[in-house]
Amino acid sequence: MPGPAWAGPALHAVLDRAALTRAEVGARFPLFADPATGTWTTTRRGAWTGGFWAGLLWLRARHTGAAEDREAAARCTARLADWVHADTATRGLILWYGTASTGPVGPTETDAAPGADPGLTAEALRARAGLVCLEAVDPGLGLVPWGAAFGGPRLVARADAVPGLVPLLAAAGPRGAEAAAAHLHRHLDLCRAGAMAWRYAPGTGWRPLAEPAPGWSRGRAWLLLAVADALARADSETWRPDRLRRAAAWLGAFPAPGDALVPPADTAGPAGPLDTSAAAITAVALLKLAALPGADAERLTGRATAVLHRLVTAHLTDGRLLDGCYDAATGTAERHELVWGDYFLALGLAALTGLVHPGDV
Repeated sequence: MPGPAWAGPALHAVLDRAALTRAEVGARFPLFADPATGTWTTTRRGAWTGGFWAGLLWLRARHTGAAEDREAAARCTARLADWVHADTATRGLILWYGTASTGPVGPTETDAAPGADPGLTAEALRARAGLVCLEAVDPGLGLVPWGAAFGGPRLVARADAVPGLVPLLAAAGPRGAEAAAAHLHRHLDLCRAGAMAWRYAPGTGWRPLAEPAPGWSRGRAWLLLAVADALARADSETWRPDRLRRAAAWLGAFPAPGDALVPPADTAGPAGPLDTSAAAITAVALLKLAALPGADAERLTGRATAVLHRLVTAHLTDGRLLDGCYDAATGTAERHELVWGDYFLALGLAALTGLVHPGDV
């Protein structure tokens, strides 16, 4: 599938930008970049976004086929191993997206970084992470708690605790599939009740949190992505596939004509900053849904293509996806290039051009 004429050059530009970023950040992880200068703010260990940087490097390796790119991706992935036992549900974001984009260029016995455990391939790291996350399930709450790795209360459910963790848990066998389904449905129940984050307290139960805001567009995008991943695995009633299809519709899989292709960061503040990363995540989710048997593929693919085209023509500069919003509530990086925005734009373009199959990542 060649894809639209504009998709290939755009993908090339984003992946060329990844090579420049790799040279700039070295052994650190990019987080967000200044829209004027392109200079990255970085972290030492990757925080919750490290998997997207590794995933972007794997997409570049798949695109170029170059040994240098493959080795750089493998080194980055091996550096994510410290997160396996971290107390955070964002291990789904870190350890799924950092290991699932390897495709035909890996994993193999050479994928471990020099000096690392030679058996720690991307595949082995993903399998280990799935089993450890399965043990982190709180059976009383029916989910993996948000955790305390980044501070604050640990018995929290948030929309961004679901993507990545669904396929990561599901890969851990039948118990993992049951845990993944329960984790997703509990979050859908809570988020549909009007908040994107909830805190649990014994004796009082779940209480909504003010942040992230109920209108957080990236939260809806994360949930739609998780639903798409679940439907791809919904081979039993454990997953409650009919309910997942209804959830996909609720989360905007079939928007009304005229709905914004790129949403505001907070839908309650339409005059505020946009979030191109939410749009890119949504586009990937739509392409995943379109690949499912019996899906309205033409409509879903058409919307995803329109979103990606808008991102490429209105928000992409020198391979940098601008106008991403890290955190509108605190005014942090409101119009910036975000590493996960670049990753999901590249993934969507890779799916349009046939470099990847939407269901593989």
